[in-house]
Amino acid sequence: MSSSSQPPPAAGARQAHPEHLGHVVFITAAAAMGGFLFGYDSSVINGAVEAIRSRYGIGSTELAQVIAIALIGCAFGAATAGRIADRIGRIACMRIASLLFSASAIGSALPFALWDLAMWRIVGGFAIGMASVIGPAYIAEVSPPAYRGRLASFQQAAIVIGIAVSQLVNFGILQIAGGDQRGEIGGLEAWQWMLGVMVVPAVLYGMLSFAIPESPRYLISVGKTGRAKKVLTEVEGEHIDLDARVAEIDLAMRREHKSTFRDLLGGRFAFLPIVWVGIGLSVFQQLVGINVVFYYSSTLWQSVGIDPTGSFFYSFTTSIVNIFGTVIAMVLVDRIGRKPLALIGSSGMAIALACEAWAFSAALVNGKLPSVQGTVALIAAHVFVLFFALSWGVVVWVLLGEMFPNRIRAAALGVAASAQWIANWVITVTFPDLSDWNLSGTYVIYTCFAVLSIPFVLLFVKETKGKPLEEMG
Repeated sequence: MSSSSQPPPAAGARQAHPEHLGHVVFITAAAAMGGFLFGYDSSVINGAVEAIRSRYGIGSTELAQVIAIALIGCAFGAATAGRIADRIGRIACMRIASLLFSASAIGSALPFALWDLAMWRIVGGFAIGMASVIGPAYIAEVSPPAYRGRLASFQQAAIVIGIAVSQLVNFGILQIAGGDQRGEIGGLEAWQWMLGVMVVPAVLYGMLSFAIPESPRYLISVGKTGRAKKVLTEVEGEHIDLDARVAEIDLAMRREHKSTFRDLLGGRFAFLPIVWVGIGLSVFQQLVGINVVFYYSSTLWQSVGIDPTGSFFYSFTTSIVNIFGTVIAMVLVDRIGRKPLALIGSSGMAIALACEAWAFSAALVNGKLPSVQGTVALIAAHVFVLFFALSWGVVVWVLLGEMFPNRIRAAALGVAASAQWIANWVITVTFPDLSDWNLSGTYVIYTCFAVLSIPFVLLFVKETKGKPLEEMG
């Protein structure tokens, strides 16, 4: 998330000199490859959904379980990545994630049974969970204070680019296969290539981990002060007071309060109100149905009469809109504030989802939506993604990083992130059956959640723009 008014550097730190800033940008971009794989692996399944249904002859319920099961791995990966990184280092954690992404890509491309495919999706989900935690943490720890906000935005940018690239690759493979998701290419079906190609960026991620330094914060925590000073010189310049900077980091770590689940309780079993607000933000972000776009859009468009090539193309164009909206959010979040941006997004999403619900209510003619309704559905889908990306896609993570008091921030973030994965799983696992029941009715449900998010933001969310983290409470 970019910041137009960065905090001043700490006592021992200085703004990086231009030659060092270039090196820091390279380090940040390499670490953000984890975010790219996060986005890529999350959405690449979109191109294989109907082929998996056909290959294994399964219904909507079984299909939904295979698609959503990766989210179980995500939850475990996110929950354990921090502890793993504190024990063996950030770089080692990245290399483990790279191996898991690679194994998942190969295993998913060459499954011998449906349960085997599901297992490899859990492995990939674990890697996604790790990447969602370790990337932002590492980037924050190696970035000079004056550039931290802008460099932190690399992670979110990498995620949305990963989503777009996965859809572009899927579209290209489909063209090679003659428009057939099960068309044969070199002895494998097209959908297998779609899932397997991820091994390329996964291996690149692992290779880049050998070209970037360990986090100075981790090095200081394990007593490797000499190496920490060398890294600080690389990223902040030769002119900083290294002893003062190391002492500053060491003191900050010693003063940190290790928040626990118990700190979040306001009564015997009840969370503090601010924790419920964080959970609400996470849940609303998912219940508007955004991941239906990234997991099922190809299936959705084919169900209303668009041919596979067209459906893959529209999946790609929505991912481009997602990138565009994310850039808008990064520009505006520090200018107009978090709360106004969330309200703008909720309003736009509610209107777009309502239009989709209306369009999908039309009876199919020869297996297709009527011309007017088909056009409205396509435009509304892109508008929905745009308003999500320029608001809730970025704002929720900014708010979750800022809104909690220091003493509970880490634990509260963990609970909110877990709620987000659970809500994501609920939407992912229910969409196939809901769409079989009534596609228009499904979008009415998502519309209702978008509408309800407006009073939630107005009543319970406090603006955090421009406020020091120490003032949160």
